[in-house]
Amino acid sequence: MHLEIITPDRQVFAGEVTSAQFPGTDGLFEVLNNHAPLISALKAGDITVMGAAGREAFHIAGGVVEVLRNNVIVLAEGVVA
Repeated sequence: MHLEIITPDRQVFAGEVTSAQFPGTDGLFEVLNNHAPLISALKAGDITVMGAAGREAFHIAGGVVEVLRNNVIVLAEGVVA
């Protein structure tokens, strides 16, 4: 599936991943290939992605995620390096 993580001023990540774990406001949840459509609010925490290059993590300051037809878009308030 294709994942994009963007902030108001830049694109942080774009690429193919096999899974992604998100810090939802009600707890952590994971999205896999062919996941049902979803829109969720995110709290501050780590987005963990698994891809061909291995495991990668991004610390966000909150935001929103949309999952639709194997496309995952994260609109993050900010990403801490």
